[in-house]
Amino acid sequence: HMDGYLTTLQILGLLVGGMCYALLGSIKVPLAKRLDIEEGKVGGLISAFGFTMIPMAFAAGFLADAVGREVVLAAACGILIASVLVLANVNSYIVAVISVLLLGTGWSALVNVLNALQGPAFLPFFGEGAPLSTAMNMGDFIFGIGAFAMPIATAMMLARVGLRKTFSIFSVLLVVTLGFVFLVNWEPLTPVKVAAQDASFGRLVSDTTVLLCCLAFFFHVPMEACVGVWATTLMKDQGVSEGRASSLLSVFWMVFTLSRLVAALTMVAGTDHVILMVLSGACVGLTIGLAASKSKEMTSGFIVLAGAVMGPIFPILIALLITHVQSDLSEQLVGRAIGLFFCIGGIGWAVIPLLVGKIAQKTSVQKSFFVVAGAAACLTVVAVLLNFC
Repeated sequence: HMDGYLTTLQILGLLVGGMCYALLGSIKVPLAKRLDIEEGKVGGLISAFGFTMIPMAFAAGFLADAVGREVVLAAACGILIASVLVLANVNSYIVAVISVLLLGTGWSALVNVLNALQGPAFLPFFGEGAPLSTAMNMGDFIFGIGAFAMPIATAMMLARVGLRKTFSIFSVLLVVTLGFVFLVNWEPLTPVKVAAQDASFGRLVSDTTVLLCCLAFFFHVPMEACVGVWATTLMKDQGVSEGRASSLLSVFWMVFTLSRLVAALTMVAGTDHVILMVLSGACVGLTIGLAASKSKEMTSGFIVLAGAVMGPIFPILIALLITHVQSDLSEQLVGRAIGLFFCIGGIGWAVIPLLVGKIAQKTSVQKSFFVVAGAAACLTVVAVLLNFC
């Protein structure tokens, strides 16, 4: 059964979510100019976004389970609108920090609910018996399109109408998304109430599969982030020109996004675990390759390949988590499960790239990628353990 408003809301929400995710990277340069701040402070803004996610993803999950997904989704859109309007008129670093904290808060709440709705929004397209990971990959493909389009659209808009107008236009898109929240029929999307002890947070935290999914995300997310952040440096250190390095980074993200579409269209029910193990193992090879590569061709090739291999990992992980919670625990724990997942992933996101950066300062960025290879190896071990759960 298909609700057209829900699917439209989901598509808009995912596009906007991807755009918000890429927002800071897209406006880094004009923002630094406008506020007259150095790289360190720009880095501080990006960290603030990551750190906000840890408590907020968690809070959003609790609220989605307690007061309803539609309330959290409407609030998320409202907070994002506020954040974007504050950023449009930013005039000091403190105000920028506040708007980034709002951005992180709204984004975490948005992403929590959108992940819970991927199945109902997209599974009807794939027909009976399709695994949840097809819907997850489809949704994350749309999210990726938003993230990919944002820097290009922002660059074009900033040149034509400036920062303030660009953001005002973006806030209109958020208002449209908010409008659809009120059109969806939320009745069938509300979990049936069960006894308190069956939907207790304790059951979630003591469940092996849940913890392994979260741990896998802890190792996976920083790996993705490190390749995204340092790909251009790795290529330039091997002698790739600046222009070519940045276009290859775009290719990495494009391949990353398209691999999710391919996964959405080809995933067969029951193959999630095997595919996860294969992709994780391939990540180990690719990250060791990046750390040991001696030529610019190899480095460039590995980066593009990494996009194809890393793309479907997150959708498969979160699909495994949600399917398990819905079937073995309780539908009423889904919001909190997604919250816990992002919370633990957020810690990996905050800690591992910091470690890589510190090691890169002492040795080189390339050598520091052995740490990333270590994360990939840990991910593979967890993927194998998940198979036995």
